This record gives sequence, C-alpha cells and structure tokens, in this order.
Amino acid sequence: MKIFMDTADVAELAAYVDWGVVWGVTTNPSLIAKTGRPQEEVIPKIAALVSGPVSAEVIATDAAGMVEEAKKLSAIAPNVVIKIPCTAEGLRATKVLAYLGIPTNVTLIFSLSQAMLAARAGATYVSPFIGRLDDIGEDGVKLVADIVAAFKLYQIETQVIAASIRSVKHVEEVMLTGCHIATIPTKVLAQMIKHELTDKGLAAFIADYEKSKKA
Repeated sequence: MKIFMDTADVAELAAYVDWGVVWGVTTNPSLIAKTGRPQEEVIPKIAALVSGPVSAEVIATDAAGMVEEAKKLSAIAPNVVIKIPCTAEGLRATKVLAYLGIPTNVTLIFSLSQAMLAARAGATYVSPFIGRLDDIGEDGVKLVADIVAAFKLYQIETQVIAASIRSVKHVEEVMLTGCHIATIPTKVLAQMIKHELTDKGLAAFIADYEKSKKA
C-alpha cells in the first residue's frame, strides 16, 4: 500500500517527504483554502516535492466546465491528477478525460456502486471516504475491502485510494484490505511512527550506553 498525504500545506509536506515514505498527495478545496493561496499557486509547489500523483480538484459542477478546468490543472505538472466528484456530470467528465489521457481521481465515493460506475467511466483512481461513512454508522473500511474485492474479481485496473482517514487504526485496517493507496492527514501520519515501547526502548539503550562509557 502506497502512502499519500492529504494536505495542501507545502512546508508540512516537505518535512514528511524527508521521511522517504510519501509517494503522492491529495488536496481538496477546503485544504487549499486553509493555505490562503489559490490552487494554481499551491499545486505547482506540491507537484515539485513528490514524484507521484498530486490530486487537484475541479470546482465546476457541469461536465464541460470540469473538463476545461482539468485541462488547465493538468498542464501545471505531469504528475497532476484531476479530482472529480462522483456525480452524473462527473462521470461524463471522467469519460472525456480518460479519452484525452488525463488521469482522474473520482472522489466522494460512498458505495460500491459508485466505485464501479467511476471505474467503468475510466477513472484512474477512486476515493472511498471511510471516516464520513463511520460518522453515519456505516463501515467505511468494509466498503474499501468490498471495492478492492470487486475490482480484483472483474480485473479492473482502477486503483483504490482509502480517504477520509481519521486514525492510525483506520490506516492499519485498510492495509489489510489490499487497497492500493491510503491518503493520510498529517496528524495521523505523525502518530504512525509513535509507540511507547519504542520510546522506552530507545531511552534504555541510551542509558545503557552512557553507563558503558563510565565503566
């Protein structure tokens, strides 16, 4: 499973890219708004930091508008992927962009049916939202597992990005589904490296080393 960061904060991203674990990035209008800068300024900086896919979302709600936005966004950098909402207009746009060779990430997926429709329309990636499903009493991780199983059954090449991740537990659970990618908020990625036994073990090793120097 590859790791994406779900952020538009360039400084924050740069710090974690240094870990050597971040393959790509997903953004959305809310994350972009937090930067106080337009998407056209933020995406090039992000795309320069990672070699993998960088998702940039369209704002238009009609297919023609989505396609026009997508053309401009995809011209920013070769690794830009166009984020498209899973709507009827979004599917129409996805079909056109697939024909044009522009990769897409169909987002706001909340059912297996939506994921299948997006894949058949030509989506490069689909993004099922785990946390938001959990919020309404449904099982987000199970949806990811179901999509992975269905795509494998029908030999569909569209990759699955587990999104709306809220915790390390979410990350670990989607690892076991066989999903291709998890896009992880900075807070959760920072928590993944932490374990109290690691901290205690390191402290003990250092203490023993200091004792050995005095012996």
